[in-house]
Amino acid sequence: MSSASTTRLSAGMLAAFAAIYFFWGTTYLAIAVAIREIPPFISGSARFMLAGLAMYVWLRWRDSKPLANVDWKMAALTGVLLTGVGNGFVVWAQQGIPSGIAALIVTAVPIIVLLLDWAFFSKRAPTRQALIGTTVAVIGVVAIVTHTRSLSGEAHPMYLLSLLLATVGWSFGTLIQKRVVQPGTVLSFTCAQMLFGGAFQLFMSVVDGEWAHFDPSTVTWSSLAAVAYLVVFGSIVGLNCYLWLLTKVAAPKVATYALVNPVVALLLGALVLNERLTPLAIMATVLVLAGVGLVLFQDVLKPSRLRSFVSRRAPAVAPGE
Repeated sequence: MSSASTTRLSAGMLAAFAAIYFFWGTTYLAIAVAIREIPPFISGSARFMLAGLAMYVWLRWRDSKPLANVDWKMAALTGVLLTGVGNGFVVWAQQGIPSGIAALIVTAVPIIVLLLDWAFFSKRAPTRQALIGTTVAVIGVVAIVTHTRSLSGEAHPMYLLSLLLATVGWSFGTLIQKRVVQPGTVLSFTCAQMLFGGAFQLFMSVVDGEWAHFDPSTVTWSSLAAVAYLVVFGSIVGLNCYLWLLTKVAAPKVATYALVNPVVALLLGALVLNERLTPLAIMATVLVLAGVGLVLFQDVLKPSRLRSFVSRRAPAVAPGE
């Protein structure tokens, strides 16, 4: 068994998990604001190209050859799979698919990662606790989506196919990235990956004909602010935390972000949009968090470890007492 699957979560790891759980949960709202006036692939290209360039300038300031140790083939492959297909196709699909259906399909990422990791990468079957935790969390997400009544409306087949391709592409990219990236190259690899992903989305914006009906003069400051938020928190912070976690923790654990993000979106709606939180929504949130907890802390919660913990804490009892 790899060390990544048994490593205890440190304070830094928990902070990185908190970052991708929270910031990627808020990106749903930011993306919705951005694509009101900026076509999906154009906004995605701008997001990742700007983030990649900003990171390169910072890395170049620190090192004269910041990308010297990057595996360019793998950076291109994972960039296309993750920030290209994985992100771009989800945003593009949201033009013609209800957000509730999109949220449900994206929550399949942890399950797909579990199965792909088992079949093609680690060859290690998922633990019973991981399967139970993922199932419990998915039930909670279904309840949240049902609560928001966002499943109404028709899902166009092309947009549905786009969403399915996005989840598979992101899952494969996650596992490939985990295999090829070392902790010391996270920043440079993320920089290169974002540039490739941004270039892919730029190519897709041409294929989709977005430039023919895009008028930059109609873009408002709110859309620009949304893109800026996505550049800093969704890309630079979020992707670096995600890739760093993949070098430290088992991929199925890192993929639990997809289960928590709808919870963050729900809470954000209550705080920002004054949406009412019902008992069903609260119960669903508890289910999601409990399920994710089972996946994240499956090593800590193993019966053998619990017995060892109890035996260490139990007071010594003399015979006959």
